[in-house]
Amino acid sequence: MRGLPLWILTLCLGGSAVAAVPPVSTTAAAAPLPDVRQHGFVYCVSGILNTFNPQMASSGLTVDTLAAQLYDRLLDVDPYTYRLIPELAQRWEVLDNGATYRFHLRKDVSFQTTDWFTPTRRLNADDVVFSFQRVFNQQHPYHDVNGGEYPYFDSLQFGDSVQSVKKLDSYTVEIRLQAPDASFLWHLATHYAPVLSAEYADKLSQDGKQEMIDREPVGTGPFLLNEYRSGQYIRLARNDAYWKGKPRMAQVVIDMSAGGTGRLSKLLTGECDVLAYPAASQLSILRDDPRLRLTLRPGMNIAYLAFNTRKPPFNDLKVRQAISLAINNQRLMQSIYYGTAETAASILPRASWAYDNEAHITEYNPAKSRQMLKQAGIENLNLKLWVPTASQSYNPSPLKTAELIQADLAQVGVNVTIVPVEGRFQEARLMEMNHDLTLTGWATDSNDPDSFFRPLLSCAAIRSQTNYAHWCDPGFDEVLQNALLSQQLAQRIENYQKAQKILEQQLPVLPLASSLRLQAYRYDIKGLVLSPFGNASFAGVYREAAEGTKK
Repeated sequence: MRGLPLWILTLCLGGSAVAAVPPVSTTAAAAPLPDVRQHGFVYCVSGILNTFNPQMASSGLTVDTLAAQLYDRLLDVDPYTYRLIPELAQRWEVLDNGATYRFHLRKDVSFQTTDWFTPTRRLNADDVVFSFQRVFNQQHPYHDVNGGEYPYFDSLQFGDSVQSVKKLDSYTVEIRLQAPDASFLWHLATHYAPVLSAEYADKLSQDGKQEMIDREPVGTGPFLLNEYRSGQYIRLARNDAYWKGKPRMAQVVIDMSAGGTGRLSKLLTGECDVLAYPAASQLSILRDDPRLRLTLRPGMNIAYLAFNTRKPPFNDLKVRQAISLAINNQRLMQSIYYGTAETAASILPRASWAYDNEAHITEYNPAKSRQMLKQAGIENLNLKLWVPTASQSYNPSPLKTAELIQADLAQVGVNVTIVPVEGRFQEARLMEMNHDLTLTGWATDSNDPDSFFRPLLSCAAIRSQTNYAHWCDPGFDEVLQNALLSQQLAQRIENYQKAQKILEQQLPVLPLASSLRLQAYRYDIKGLVLSPFGNASFAGVYREAAEGTKK
């Protein structure tokens, strides 16, 4: 939450919210691109694509990888200082104590010219108004196109909190909220908030093809969609008219065809130039190979175990506490992360400015767990643990993690059946509320704590399908709302620490780990930035050996 969410739960870098019409394999009828080995690079991930529009994704390949290439946002986050910086909005104003935001747009930004659309004008206020009214206004003609679900913003209840999105002049947009919200700018800086082309939307409406807006993307980003083969690869071509300057590589191929050791093999043989999120167990191989480079950075992510609090036995706090005491988190650190994560004591990672330094990691005490289960009258307990099948940025080995948890719970007399699930099937089944436990996580491209709390644990997030604990506490929601009313950091921290105390007491989820972000790449690839908030633009990436001959 960038982060991903990914549905970050479903796939390594793949998955997204269920769009009514998923993208189809397509090839743009453009001039042939030069050899990718000389004038591009291959970026290997494991994922499934359900939409090209990050507005409709809850994380995954769309948000973590594609969004920064295809689209731009009003604001961006500096990956080094963690501060908001201008992007499509060259400057902005905060008015009415944070209830009104005014954005002054750049005047030199062109939309991409693709095989399916040729723009006749540059970006202006109409595009920004269209992009946000589509999400926030249920009466907007494009709101319900392809399902009408916008998981990230729905979980934040922005449809209720945004009063208006207005064009003041051709390059000025004003967004009014019902009440002050100190986190609002941070949410607009996430990859869930791209600016789309209103002119393209009008053309699709005239042709009766509105659903194509999420299948054949048009943005202002450094690369445009050239070719897509479902389950195989996505080819992106350079946007020569990119407003920040011509990207250094003519193309990028995003290879989705291999997973696990298959992706590592491709990196070692040179079929892949970049390996996104290698498994922690592969680090020794990567470090020892002189042909490779490895980047590690703290990540804004959390892996956790969600209890289904709407269903017995986890509607009982004592049972949630007993199960938590049975899990040997230190063994997870050693067997899953190999030193690339730290044990989590809060749903917030330690890198967050609102992290409660007094938060305590749940102790490992199987004897006490057995005693509490006995006191609760729980015997011969059988549970189903739902687990994603592919590695995640916050959990490189979900199935192995599940097996370790299964073994831990067996020691206290609890039988756990692991249910491997993925993609749309997992999303649908989890929202039927039939699961007992689910192993999940969240990553965000925002430095604001609100992007963890509300999407994961607010009452509204149950309806938006991102609250897998199905836990709703009006008092917790009130604390989160109070944290948004002030622009004073001290007051916000005070409220967020109250929120963490509530979670510690009620335990709807058990935080497990906050992981480093990992990325491995060939030695000749330069200019690749790994952000703690998600993958950055590939516009500055180049291949050193081909620099003198690039086209």
